[in-house]
Amino acid sequence: QVQLVESGGGLVQTGGSLRLSCAASGRAFSRYAMAWFRQAPGKEREFVAAISWSASNTDYAAFVKGRFTISRDNAKNTMYLRMNSLKPEDTAVYYCAADGTGTGGSSWTTYGYWGQGTQVTVSS
Repeated sequence: QVQLVESGGGLVQTGGSLRLSCAASGRAFSRYAMAWFRQAPGKEREFVAAISWSASNTDYAAFVKGRFTISRDNAKNTMYLRMNSLKPEDTAVYYCAADGTGTGGSSWTTYGYWGQGTQVTVSS
């Protein structure tokens, strides 16, 4: 079991930056594949970025490549999402997710553990 708590969301202007954090409690965080998803009002949840348990592999949705960076610090049981050059269309609730099997990937169905989400609002 792992519990996930996101933080770092907020209101930012177009072109600004934010860093989201996902703090995990429970055992064996370092063995979990992790990811960020987001959901905007009236839209389905969508994949943003994923990172393997060792951080050796990362994957990004096309719309965030070059702007967002996913990372993790297993010693701190924390995952991060650095978001630069934010756009109004990035406005959404951002969720972190963990996969205890280590598979990871871009499908939300892979992930068995979810945080409560943190709101990111980008004003134009």
